[in-house]
Amino acid sequence: MPRRQILTDRARSVLFDIPTDQASLLRHYTLADDDIEHIRERRLARNQLGFALQLCAFRYPGRLLEAGEAIPMEMSDFVAAQLGLSGEDLAGYAETDVTRRRHLIDLRNIYDYKMFTGRVARGLNSWLDKQAEQAQSNEDLARRFVEECRRTQVILPAITTIERTCADALVAAERRIEGRIVNQLSDELRNQLDALLTEDVDGRLSRFIWLRQFGVGHNSADVNRLLDRLEFLQGLSLPSDLLSGVPPHRVTRLRRQGERYFTDGLKDITSDRRLAILAVCAVEWKAAIADAIVETHDRIVGKTWREANKLCDARFANSKSTLRTTLAGFSDLGSALIEAHGDDAPLDNAVTAIGGWNALETLVATAKALTDTMAADPLTHVSQGFHRFRRYAPRMIRLLDMKSAPVCEPLLNAAKIVGDGRSKTLRPTSFLRRNSKWYRHLQAQEPGDFRLWEVAVLSHLRDAFRSGDIWLPHSRRYADVRDALVPLAAVHNTARLSVPYEPFEWLKDRKARIAIGLENLAKAAKRGAIPGGSIENGSLKLDRLTSNIPAEADQLVLDLYRRLPDVRITEIMLEVDKATGFTDAFTHLRTGVPCKDKIGLLNVLLAEGLNLGLSKMAEASNTHEYFQLSRLSRWHIESEAINQALVMVIEAQSSLPMAVFWGTGTTASSDGQFFPTTRQGEAMNLINAKYGGDPGLKAYTHVSDQFGPFATQDIPATVSEAPYILDGLLMNPTGRKVREQYADTGGFTDHVFAVTSLLSYRFIPRIRDLPSKRLYVFDPAAAPNELKGLIGGKIRENTIVENWPDILRSAATMAAGHMPPSQLLRKFASFPRQHDLAVALREIGRIERTLFIIDWLLDVDMQRRAQIGLNKGEAHHALKNALRIGRQGEIRDRTTEAQHYRLAGLNLLAAIIIYWNTDHLGRAVVQRSQEGLDCSPGLLAHISPLGWAHILLTGEYRWPKP
Repeated sequence: MPRRQILTDRARSVLFDIPTDQASLLRHYTLADDDIEHIRERRLARNQLGFALQLCAFRYPGRLLEAGEAIPMEMSDFVAAQLGLSGEDLAGYAETDVTRRRHLIDLRNIYDYKMFTGRVARGLNSWLDKQAEQAQSNEDLARRFVEECRRTQVILPAITTIERTCADALVAAERRIEGRIVNQLSDELRNQLDALLTEDVDGRLSRFIWLRQFGVGHNSADVNRLLDRLEFLQGLSLPSDLLSGVPPHRVTRLRRQGERYFTDGLKDITSDRRLAILAVCAVEWKAAIADAIVETHDRIVGKTWREANKLCDARFANSKSTLRTTLAGFSDLGSALIEAHGDDAPLDNAVTAIGGWNALETLVATAKALTDTMAADPLTHVSQGFHRFRRYAPRMIRLLDMKSAPVCEPLLNAAKIVGDGRSKTLRPTSFLRRNSKWYRHLQAQEPGDFRLWEVAVLSHLRDAFRSGDIWLPHSRRYADVRDALVPLAAVHNTARLSVPYEPFEWLKDRKARIAIGLENLAKAAKRGAIPGGSIENGSLKLDRLTSNIPAEADQLVLDLYRRLPDVRITEIMLEVDKATGFTDAFTHLRTGVPCKDKIGLLNVLLAEGLNLGLSKMAEASNTHEYFQLSRLSRWHIESEAINQALVMVIEAQSSLPMAVFWGTGTTASSDGQFFPTTRQGEAMNLINAKYGGDPGLKAYTHVSDQFGPFATQDIPATVSEAPYILDGLLMNPTGRKVREQYADTGGFTDHVFAVTSLLSYRFIPRIRDLPSKRLYVFDPAAAPNELKGLIGGKIRENTIVENWPDILRSAATMAAGHMPPSQLLRKFASFPRQHDLAVALREIGRIERTLFIIDWLLDVDMQRRAQIGLNKGEAHHALKNALRIGRQGEIRDRTTEAQHYRLAGLNLLAAIIIYWNTDHLGRAVVQRSQEGLDCSPGLLAHISPLGWAHILLTGEYRWPKP
């Protein structure tokens, strides 16, 4: 039977190699007094040192020293020094195996170490079976096993034994979980699930493949296709608690396997595993399809409003000539009336001069019509979307299991009327505010015309889903926010929370800081000492920040890059993988075993990063065909794997000597980068006026001060960037090290100011229209006279105090990573104005924004730090623009998943190039220093590892033959 290797060489080294760094030596190999006594009982120096080294190896990494093993000199010297010996005294130890074996027996008797045999092995195997269900990967389980052996003083068996034991435990755990799921299925359900693989839809594809082909749509036909799938899955009547007790990562893995298998492949696997995959996919897809329906409805409502706005604009544009004519007519009438009044002439002559009373009546009627046109509201035209909604909305409302907060119960009842049409006359408007435009327009409708009412219900339903006042049980995106928040007891275990648990203490501190800040700003304004700005007549004026880059830096950049070798992108990837082992992150989705075809995997990653696609890469590569690359992509490329590979590259890059000149990894910037797409952007809500009329999406990327792009997210081009700032910080190990975060104007809201402050981040946005922003204080009357014109309002302290527990729960939930922070922030931003939690967070944000503006105005160094950080992000965008050479730079993938892989692959490729440049720039600096040229840290701080002129990105991608 072939040996089952589940660990990479790098993972083996981490678990079993003897450490050589000073910190680890001190931690693991410092001998106690009783240790030295036992060691001194050995007569010869070489036996003392050999005995001590075996003791140290038992303690860490927890294994036997093998006969003939080369002991690291750092370890032997460190241990020998504690015994007054020399590392050379080890020579001749255990020339025969008898001494080593005798010492092994003595160590076990003295320190109670046990071998992995008999009852000890059975106990550990039983413990391992329980851990296998919770382990995230093969490496995770092996690490847990090794740590448990160290804790229980069991000497580690051979690596092959550990790998085989862990592999058997993982397989057994997988089978137990599959059996647990299948045992809850009735015979009828099992037959229904198996039928998914044999039943055809339209004679083209199996029901199973048909079910998984879904995504967010943009019109009523798309919604109905999604509703067809949801209705079918609801007809299966799967138990609601089918996946309870199954670890989430196990559910995700089974679902991802179902999304990778073709129908024939699923038919060939064992029945329990096949049924478990089908059942998990059915449950997961049902929730995902429901979310896609709500999101598509959101897009259709947005499209309806855009069309209504266009009709208003078109009517106004068509009336321009009539408006000019009407204004000219009234101008002539006015002139005639004034002239007649001055001459004491009859006014009838003035009217006659413009064509008579009939002409005047026509002029007045035209003016009235123009007045109505100018005052037209999009609500006048939104009812044109009625027929679009009618094609799917009743069915959608019947199929979605919607729940609501008490405030939205009238809206939910109105939606049910739309869904079942049980009343032809009852159309309640209690879900509307009496002073709303909707209410006024509905009152003006003709009796029996309910089109605008239904559009009002469906528009408000969209808003309620956004805010979380209406939710779907078991949803991923539209679940109940209250269920997502951690309990108040968990708040005390959240280390990132930097605020007291009582609001009054926090408010007292903020009152004092704002008072001191306002006083300092007023003094500076009075003396004219605001750096680069002034306050005149209550208005703030700011000058543009000047650059302070030394002139010598440009020449240094050119010289260092001239010293870099010309290199192919394939050579860079191979070199960086050898140094960091990032390809180890791409394990097989089914077995968890690392990919053995490294060249093929690098081909796939390069195809994603360069935006080429697998077919073009197969044509340009000298090693693999399309189907080989497709298989590798299907079973090894996962979001988590890309993220893990990125972490490995970023951490390795930050440890390079050159990186320390750019920062310490504690500050970062974030910004969105627009990528054009080829789909119908208007229909898909993909057009943002900021980027012109071309459809597209954005990659929102976080870049550390050491230039590492440690997080990226693909987001619609139409949404605000602000909610996504905390995703990159809190859901990424590099982001959690950041202390100061920079962003552009698009990344700032009061809610972001609030949450970043609560979670110990210093948030520094570059606000383009800063002079127009107001300061919020606790007592406006006490503000210095020089700043009265800048005060925007009073902080609502009571709202903060009343909602303080939920504020802490919200921040703790984001820190725990139970759900993306952007999801919560988007809901807070969408809450109705009267929602206390959203208002309380806004008030905290106003406090923090006020303190930030004061600090910004008085601290030029802060302004420069933000400018430097944001410039690094913009330079990073330039590198990505150079890399996405395929398909004319357009993202042509149709599915959200494929678009995500494309942008994540591009980000990983950029990180790989940054690592290589950082490494080789460091070598160039050493070479330059040896030549006696200036390489001062002040100049090196202005060097960037984002150059690409020396890299061959196009042509054939040649790899060494495997």
